[in-house]
Amino acid sequence: MSDDTRSDRQLALAAARAERGAIDLLLARHVDRIHAVCRRILGNEQDALDACQEALLAITRGIGSFDGRAQFSTWCYRVATNAALDEARRRARRPSPIAVLPDHRGDPEPATDERVADVVDVDAALARVPEEFRVAVALRDLAGLDYAEIAAVLDVPAGTVRSRIARGRAALAGLLGNRTPAGDRPSNQTL
Repeated sequence: MSDDTRSDRQLALAAARAERGAIDLLLARHVDRIHAVCRRILGNEQDALDACQEALLAITRGIGSFDGRAQFSTWCYRVATNAALDEARRRARRPSPIAVLPDHRGDPEPATDERVADVVDVDAALARVPEEFRVAVALRDLAGLDYAEIAAVLDVPAGTVRSRIARGRAALAGLLGNRTPAGDRPSNQTL
């Protein structure tokens, strides 16, 4: 069987047995999403890179603790979320950095002035949303996790996840100037 066709779970178990190259393949599959989650939680590229690096190290060091009860991606995003929150706590203890325009390497859509402005606006608004709501929104809308997976990542009930996402989206919509009631807006989100 080729390494490229093994599931995340199979690769994680192989990596736990120290099989050569398994952890590299596993991390390569998830590094972009880990970074994206960290960037959205932190709102700062440099801090996101630091958190992403810490998350990758923690995953590598802790791969033996992955027991396969949850999906690897759920476990991985929990580690990434914790690394981002740890970085946010460290950041709170140091002077604020100068704002940096987010880098969107590997983004399938070309960067236009309007798109860059939209991303900057969303990131700035998201940074103003309370952390518990911001993390839930980022895991749902950016990482694409379902409510049960987010509940596992955050170690809270699924109902709490639903509430945090709804409140986070409402806060974000208000900050972005979208005051249209949720029932009147088209949505591609499913419960």
